[in-house]
Amino acid sequence: MYPREKLRQALALYAVTDDAWLGERALSDCVEQAIAGGATFVQLREKEMPQIAMVLRARTLAPACRKAGVPFVINDDVEVARIVEADGVHVGQGDAAVSDARAKLGPDAIVGVSVHTVEQALEAQAAGADYLGVGAVFGTPTKEDAIITGVDGLAAICQAVDIPVVAIGGLNERTVSELAGTGADGAAVVSALFSAGDIEVAARTLRAKVREALGV
Repeated sequence: MYPREKLRQALALYAVTDDAWLGERALSDCVEQAIAGGATFVQLREKEMPQIAMVLRARTLAPACRKAGVPFVINDDVEVARIVEADGVHVGQGDAAVSDARAKLGPDAIVGVSVHTVEQALEAQAAGADYLGVGAVFGTPTKEDAIITGVDGLAAICQAVDIPVVAIGGLNERTVSELAGTGADGAAVVSALFSAGDIEVAARTLRAKVREALGV
């Protein structure tokens, strides 16, 4: 299993991909720029993409992540994660169960789970999740139907569990500072990173903001 403290450190600036913000830019280039600027974790999220296309896309991103020593996980699709030998998978409340992901990917895989409440967080921890994605902390343009957890809900979850927690939802260079004192281990960003004209600069700015707010 991925060492907990090493994983905690890796969650500092968690980049979640989204093609909608890229325009004509290649995702592989954008991810390389994000890593160069300080992204410490990468999740490939493609909700509507056919599985074979997802595999091909994942294979374009994995080398840069491996070279930089940045964990690379697949959103939802355990089979894609297995095929491309990703570091793990991130599942939601309606996606593959933690036990199923662990069975298919092995004991060393990273398995993250999205949660919105303390009850869900405790259940995921008991099931063997390695880390939690908690949110949406704020409203977010990338997921209009997101459940809003808020800063107080995030703090309550961080206090309730022992495993690492990354905050997600509406986080950008203006709102990251509001994570201070919550106990979160990092910030997951989507549009704040991939909609930027200069992704490397955006990542560097966000990484500094995370360090200032969370000390990581």
